[in-house]
Amino acid sequence: MSSFNQTPKMPQRPRPICAIGAGGIMRHAHLPAYDLAEFPVVSVFDVNPESAESLALDFGIKTVSESVGHMVDQFGTDVVYDLATPASHVSAILRVLPDQASVLIQKPMGEDLAQADEILEVCREKQLRAAVNFQLRTAPYSLAARDIIAQGLIGDVLEIEAKVCVHTPWEIWDFLELAPRMEIVYHSIHYLDLIRSLIGDPVNVKANTIKHPLSPNLHSSRSAIILEYNNNLRALVNTYHGHKWGTQEQESYIKIEGTKGAIKFQMGLNMNYPDGLEDWLIWTNDEQSDWQKVPLTGSWFPHAFIGTMAGVQPLSKSATTALARPSTRKSRSLSRRGSEPVRPEKGARSATLWRPLSSHKNLPGGRRASRSRPSAAEDQSTPERGQHRA
Repeated sequence: MSSFNQTPKMPQRPRPICAIGAGGIMRHAHLPAYDLAEFPVVSVFDVNPESAESLALDFGIKTVSESVGHMVDQFGTDVVYDLATPASHVSAILRVLPDQASVLIQKPMGEDLAQADEILEVCREKQLRAAVNFQLRTAPYSLAARDIIAQGLIGDVLEIEAKVCVHTPWEIWDFLELAPRMEIVYHSIHYLDLIRSLIGDPVNVKANTIKHPLSPNLHSSRSAIILEYNNNLRALVNTYHGHKWGTQEQESYIKIEGTKGAIKFQMGLNMNYPDGLEDWLIWTNDEQSDWQKVPLTGSWFPHAFIGTMAGVQPLSKSATTALARPSTRKSRSLSRRGSEPVRPEKGARSATLWRPLSSHKNLPGGRRASRSRPSAAEDQSTPERGQHRA
């Protein structure tokens, strides 16, 4: 067997989306994913109006809202609010949203425990239908690995290892110098979430995160984390972002060992910045004489972002048409270029908070992901068991 599920459960009638934040992660991941999934995006807001207007024109978004409050006046609870802002701004934005609104919050859920507690408190006070956008768990290779495990093909899981040894030029995003425990909060958090989604919460965690001479202004850029479980189960996360000696020994993989077999997949997004390397997934078990390669249908960027938005959609009320409520304020409406939303230009280079999409060749339908590198300031308007729900 070489074909496994790589598609998240999709809503039958997706609710319209209001985008808050028009930076690099929205342009190069969120909106290309929603375009592929045919999720309607009806409005965008950013503190930089020019960024919002540019994004609206490029993706055929009809309305640029003047503020989050203006957006709420227009759309109320009839939409999903998609936040792609710095973590330190999340709680303030949530307070402006209407009670019982549906919201997808870009990770991390605050940069420290105090911010996370405040976000949780606001979500509970306002009864928000909220989720955090940890999208690695819905990347095609993650879903395929989950399916292999669910079918019992590798037996009981004994160990999960996440290994990253790459060169990441953190200096491109100087705002990360302000982040506490930067490497864990903005990178390794994805692997921790994926592990928890596969095998649950550990009984104990041991972690060490330290600096690297290549990035002296960052709190940390290499981490070692051990998650301890009962019943002979454990998970390891080992990240090192200072390997500048070419691609031969770079590594970026998840390996899952079971009692009857094993799975390993490469996350090419992290490697050979900014061009990336290919993704692949292989698996084997006691009944096979060799490793089997699984053809992948997509990659982390942008395909995984379909899954996180699809996951928050069922939290919403019944889907409705994207009709804006009357507002006393004037909104800027931008017409579409032709009958279809404008696609990102060919040849542009995409990025996560820590690195751009690079290796992900043609998207379904012959389209390509945008590949222009966002500036540090632009990328601050950034960035699941399903997703973490408040």
